[in-house]
Amino acid sequence: MTNPCNNGVKVTNSQVVVVMVPLPAQGHLNQLLQLSLLIASHNIPVHYVGTATHNRQAQLRAHRNENYPDSSIANIHFHEFPMPSFATPPPNPNSSSKFPSQLIPSFIASLNLREPVLEMLKQLSRDSKRVIVIFDSLMAWVVQDIPSIPNAEPYCFQSVSAFCVLSFHYQVTGGNFPNGAGIILKDLPSREECYTPEFLEFSKIQFQARKFNYGNLYNTCKVIEGPFLDILAKENVSETNKQWSIGPFNRVAISTSKKRHECLEWLDKKAPNSVIFVSFGTTTSLPDEQIQEIAIGLQQSEQNFILVIREADKGDVFVGDDRKVQLPEGYKERIKGKGFIIRDWAPQLDILGHPSTGGFMSHCGWNSCMEGISMGVPIAAWPMHSDQPHNALLVAEVLNIGVIVNKYWTRNTDDHQEIVRSKIIENCVKRLLASPEGEEMRQKAVQLSKAVKESIMEGGTTQKEMDSFISHITR
Repeated sequence: MTNPCNNGVKVTNSQVVVVMVPLPAQGHLNQLLQLSLLIASHNIPVHYVGTATHNRQAQLRAHRNENYPDSSIANIHFHEFPMPSFATPPPNPNSSSKFPSQLIPSFIASLNLREPVLEMLKQLSRDSKRVIVIFDSLMAWVVQDIPSIPNAEPYCFQSVSAFCVLSFHYQVTGGNFPNGAGIILKDLPSREECYTPEFLEFSKIQFQARKFNYGNLYNTCKVIEGPFLDILAKENVSETNKQWSIGPFNRVAISTSKKRHECLEWLDKKAPNSVIFVSFGTTTSLPDEQIQEIAIGLQQSEQNFILVIREADKGDVFVGDDRKVQLPEGYKERIKGKGFIIRDWAPQLDILGHPSTGGFMSHCGWNSCMEGISMGVPIAAWPMHSDQPHNALLVAEVLNIGVIVNKYWTRNTDDHQEIVRSKIIENCVKRLLASPEGEEMRQKAVQLSKAVKESIMEGGTTQKEMDSFISHITR
């Protein structure tokens, strides 16, 4: 994605423009950038708001999507606004909480985007019939002045699953899902166990600022979360019953790009469904001992695997050095032909979409869940923090397309620090890749993937939702 960044607002007599306001964290930046491509493909100008650092991060890591023409990319205008300098501490793999506290300073600094974003919206409003602002639910503070602009409309983007939104709602209210699904909620940690006090305070500020909302957008679809989306609309959980489920935002087919990562050449030589892909996202920092146990467990499973070992993101991913974890002595020689190690950015969608990939060991961030589901790959769920335990239960207990690796969830107790031993990891891998139960989950994942892909085609449920949203904002 090469569209140059700019601060200028050059829109002339446009009927409708869209402004994206993402939280400066990879999972959030990526989702709203992919949504930007979706909307821009309808020939609607999109303005993507952030700092130079975070815009660069979003573009550098963006999945190339062959579904959208170059004109869609040209319709995205990146705006770089200055923020006060903020601390960028390294991740702490030995913290009592797996929440990425190192990102908090960048979140707090993002509050300073309020004034420049307001000025940009005022400029856009002078030359446009309507300014549509799609803001991350954790960026409501920045866009709280929208009511002062008569032709601006705010829409809240929920970066998590519908199941997660409902789970937190029912945990707070003491209610249960219909049809006995409330039993699942008893297995979930509370918000206090998923997040740090500092983040909960930041989240509270955002919630208090969100006193306006024309509707909610979800990176999910009815074939995945239909019952939960119906409940959200019916019970008005998010202050409005207007909602559009328009995911997945990611492409749903393997890339046809001629430039391929070497791991894909390695996958080409493996049998179908014979490889497990192991990656824990951009915010997970594991202790050295845990990484050693993962490596040993994968080797002992005697299954093919790709293991991504990279340090969690800092608030500014372009500064400082990353920790380099040492694998067991002689490990690379012992796994030769069976394992492939990646220490930098991995082409996750291409790996998941490869015919040889038969399983995905994941932290269950919502981006990764949607990518795994859309590619038809069963998931070994190992949640670390935030919404991840909810997504893990959705995958394993509701959709029945995965297994749960870590039973300790995210609780800040002595148990939380217990290392998951190699034998547990070995058994999970074998269960997913080399058992009748795993094959059954794989077939369910493939069928769900097929339904997801059909939903984004002409006449599909997701396509209808997207058409409905575009019609709504261009009315």
